Amino acid sequence: MTSTGGSSVLLLILLVLPLVGALVVAPMTGNPRGAKVTAMIFAVASLVLTAIAWLSYSPAAAERGMRFQLELSVPWIPAFGTSFALGIDGIALVMLALIAVLIPIVMGFSWNQEIPEGRTESGFFALLLTTQGLLVGVFAATDVFLFYVFFEAMLIPMYFLIGRFGGPRRQYAAVKFFLYSLLGGLIMLASVIGLYVVSGTALGEATFSWAELQSIAATLPESTQIWLFLGFFVAFAIKAPLVPFHTWLPDAGAEAPIGAGVLLVGVLDKVGTFGFLRYCLPLFPLASQRLAPFVLTLAVIGILYAALVAVAQADLKRFVSYTSIAHFGFIALGIFAFSSQAFAGAALYMVNHGITTGMLFIGIGFLITRGGSRLIGDYGGVHKLAPLLAGTFLLAGLASLALPGTNSFVSEFLVLIGSFPREPVFTILATVGIIFAALYVLWVYQQTMQGPVRGAAVLGALERAGGPGTMIAPEAAAKKGGFPDLSGREIAVLTPLIVLIIALGFFPGPVLDVINPSVVATMNEVGLPDPVGGPR
Repeated sequence: MTSTGGSSVLLLILLVLPLVGALVVAPMTGNPRGAKVTAMIFAVASLVLTAIAWLSYSPAAAERGMRFQLELSVPWIPAFGTSFALGIDGIALVMLALIAVLIPIVMGFSWNQEIPEGRTESGFFALLLTTQGLLVGVFAATDVFLFYVFFEAMLIPMYFLIGRFGGPRRQYAAVKFFLYSLLGGLIMLASVIGLYVVSGTALGEATFSWAELQSIAATLPESTQIWLFLGFFVAFAIKAPLVPFHTWLPDAGAEAPIGAGVLLVGVLDKVGTFGFLRYCLPLFPLASQRLAPFVLTLAVIGILYAALVAVAQADLKRFVSYTSIAHFGFIALGIFAFSSQAFAGAALYMVNHGITTGMLFIGIGFLITRGGSRLIGDYGGVHKLAPLLAGTFLLAGLASLALPGTNSFVSEFLVLIGSFPREPVFTILATVGIIFAALYVLWVYQQTMQGPVRGAAVLGALERAGGPGTMIAPEAAAKKGGFPDLSGREIAVLTPLIVLIIALGFFPGPVLDVINPSVVATMNEVGLPDPVGGPR
């Protein structure tokens, strides 16, 4: 075993701990409260260890050229040149932090959720922990074959979260999600094998080591790079998702239970954009530059198309899914504009989108819990009955449209200001999407939260509280539990997200300081001059 310091086992513990937790929690079928408490203990322990990893990471060392830190490498299949190799750069670290923050929040939201008949709380929480562990493997792997294994394995717990605990069309959504992702993974496998073969020719010994593969990237013929790039790109474009590979997400997002939806849209999809930064650009620099106009075209189409379709949605969860597709277009724009400001903005956007969309999804979950419907038309005037719920929903919406002072503004601004010098036309077209974002967010808020108390879900809840045919005032019925405001537990669930939205809106520096050295390294690996320089 080789390593880079005494703390190198930290990543291995971060990977294994949630998986061990899942094994402990899964059999606790007869003790649902114990299962939930145990799962939360493992989630909080992972959060603490992630904080230790954050403090152990040295941006100064990254600036001096240390590409990965906290590395650990154990021979795995020597005959194939594979190792169980883990390591993180700044971009992977912030993604690990996002996972560690969201998992306890998701568990807190799901504490009292209704479980479908024949399912158990222990099974649900065990699947959440399994998803967490496999995602850590995805972001921390520094062996390309190991990355592929985790990339495919993470589909399994999410498939069961959707298919066993989701909505009425959960089986259809789960199978569609799995087939799309599996197809992308199989295409990527062909490129992984191709990369292994060409490395043998270039190095004399075939390897899956990311560092060794990156060292030969510039020597590969452009035509070879293009074919290999496309295999990785299709898998990541499906995962991201970019238009036209996006159609699985609205179905999966709509049918997934809220907690799984937060992870699906907030973290799991970031594997695609992370893959662009970690694999497509550094390993295939010539192909990335040649095919950048094609990717940018897809990104801008996604921004505009998804924004327009979001306005037309009647389902709240499908609405959030389409807004996410639009946001992923901005991230792809920042990545393939090839400037350090845009790179940094895209990486920060990945974190901020997870926070913002997580809060938006959870707010919708609280709304559905009270009204029993996910249709926009079944709500109205909620601010009169649940002002705290309406206020937090508004904050999440304003962050989603990148209002100055919220976390998303910084990342979106960096993407646009970094992209414009190199890709002015695409940047201008993408900016139109900001106008559409304001339109769809404020429209949904006005429909559900403003105006008189109305809608089948709201009125039905009030009638159940006041009795059939009653003329009791909505405010009085709400006090009887018809449509209550946020409880203490629900406020506790939302508070960390609110703090992060505001804190990162005004003080993004600590996160950017971690991201920037990895951004500079990626720029050097691509081999293009930086038109604007890095963010300050």
